[in-house]
Amino acid sequence: MNVRWITAGLLMVFGVGCATVPYTNRKQLSLVSEEQENQLGLQAYADVKAKNKISNDARLNEMVTRVGKRVAAAADKPNWDWQFTVIDDPKTMNAFCLPGGRIAVYTGILPVTKDEDGLAVVVAHEVAHALAHHGAERMSDQMAAGLAMNILLAGKSPEAVRLTEMAYGVTVELPHGRKQESESDHIGLILMAKAGYDPRKAVDFWQRMAASSGGNKPPEFLSTHPSDARRIDEIKAELPEALTYYHP
Repeated sequence: MNVRWITAGLLMVFGVGCATVPYTNRKQLSLVSEEQENQLGLQAYADVKAKNKISNDARLNEMVTRVGKRVAAAADKPNWDWQFTVIDDPKTMNAFCLPGGRIAVYTGILPVTKDEDGLAVVVAHEVAHALAHHGAERMSDQMAAGLAMNILLAGKSPEAVRLTEMAYGVTVELPHGRKQESESDHIGLILMAKAGYDPRKAVDFWQRMAASSGGNKPPEFLSTHPSDARRIDEIKAELPEALTYYHP
């Protein structure tokens, strides 16, 4: 039984709408307004900056801002409060773009990006998450799942509840997370191409990311991310579309 879509159907009956993801045109459950999402993003961004060491390296900050602004222009969200931060943490290979356009890049990922094209892959992928409102969608899914669980598991034993929650995580929640990651790869290729960066460089970057992990990753079905091999194959298949936006 697909708890997520049963609940989505119930919510639709009560007048709750859906949203459409740009470029992929996928329908998504939307129970969180853009204003609410933006406020949560602003709070989270302030919290991250307060708890981490911000880099004062002028060269790195200039590069991240330059790439970020080009990708932001391609995202075509002039009303967003675009901000760019470099976090001095060489052990963290990560980046993020919070709702409303707040971008942060950890220095630990820069050896893998290698150059501005590689950095554009990362920034465009993260901006794609924000553009697709994946954070709001995850919150909406959790709200929907909570409602469905309360209805379907009323009066059930704690063991039945635990097993159902585990099954939901593996069969619904994790696959949906992988779908969002693949969708951000897809949209990210288009954004970096529109920004004037060669989307073919995404293959090189993700191959380097795969090598940097040393194979130390959980099986795909237990992960929120697609396997390295699947991700690279999907990106290769999506390159022809992305290249139609690339005009160097």
